[in-house]
Amino acid sequence: MKNVNKHLTQAILKGEEKLDLLTFQLKNKLRLNRPLQIVTYRSYGTPDRLYVKGRVLVDKGIRQSEETDTTWENLLNMYRRFESDEIPNARVQLCLQEQLYEITTDVEGYFVMNLRPEKPLELADSWHPIEIELVDAPVHNFQPGIKETAHVLVPPPDAEYGIISDIDDTIVRTGATSLLQTGRNVLLNNAHSRIPFHGVSQFYRSLQLGRNGKHNNPFFYVSSSPWNNYDLLYHFLELNEIPQGPLLLRDFGIDENKLGHSDHMSHKYKEIQNILMTYPHLNFILIGDSGQQDAPIYQEVVKNHPGRIMAIYIRDVNIEKRTQAVTKIADELKQSGEVEMLLVKNTAAAAAHAAENGFILTEEVKEVEKEVIVDEEGDTA
Repeated sequence: MKNVNKHLTQAILKGEEKLDLLTFQLKNKLRLNRPLQIVTYRSYGTPDRLYVKGRVLVDKGIRQSEETDTTWENLLNMYRRFESDEIPNARVQLCLQEQLYEITTDVEGYFVMNLRPEKPLELADSWHPIEIELVDAPVHNFQPGIKETAHVLVPPPDAEYGIISDIDDTIVRTGATSLLQTGRNVLLNNAHSRIPFHGVSQFYRSLQLGRNGKHNNPFFYVSSSPWNNYDLLYHFLELNEIPQGPLLLRDFGIDENKLGHSDHMSHKYKEIQNILMTYPHLNFILIGDSGQQDAPIYQEVVKNHPGRIMAIYIRDVNIEKRTQAVTKIADELKQSGEVEMLLVKNTAAAAAHAAENGFILTEEVKEVEKEVIVDEEGDTA
């Protein structure tokens, strides 16, 4: 049965790829595959290796949202995000330290490359720019000169710890446990109208600050949201002054790992494991919510990477069945003595625990509490 499912998945995948190529060829004949754009995704690396990811797409004119945008404008922008036209077999040139590298996009328009710096990186800077240029693309009347800059995070040597956080229902209210509510929040809102949980911005800044006061503890955001939402999530973090970090999202298409109930879990676990393996000398705090599978995923991470996780904070989404499941996992972790998983109703409780355990400065708890009050007043204004 397992082999049958595998062959069926492979057949569906090949069918999707053929359909994508046929669609691309048809639009190319109709001269619809222009103008083009390079979309870069913030990623991460080490002094010896920089991981770069991006995509070549038809530019649909998705603009950065404004506070005055209407529901219709938000819905139109979201349609443009998901009705993306990928450019396969495009030649992309990357430049790092005056060294040129070239790669070809896959059938979904993605390009991924690991670069090895020729000279030591300036580690005083956490973010390292890489210039990217579209050299050629199989479209009618291709016009060169399309450029973009990618940014790769390399945590400084004196970082105290790293933070890996979920996004939906952990940072921003999404209602991921309700399909209708999720659809409404995702489709009809923008970066301005999406609402962060009270105190999250200050708590995350406190974690980034750490106890050495250098603001250099790295953040990584792992989410089951599709790459199509990258610009919206990036803008949301920026608007709410939440520390920037690599956004590790999912491809919206079909692949061999996506036709099963374990997709959400396997994606998150894989991304977290890659981060831990990339930084073997850095320990981490994990943050998630009780709405989906964060607690069992994090428990599996603790099991397979003993001693690497300092604490786990799970936001309670107030669904009794989920709360009970998380409480059970938290008790198991506590009994094993491996790590404390804290199920919290609000951000201030997580901040208090972080201060008690020496992750953040004690005075930062009051700052988080102040922001909670301001956010609550904003909700009732």
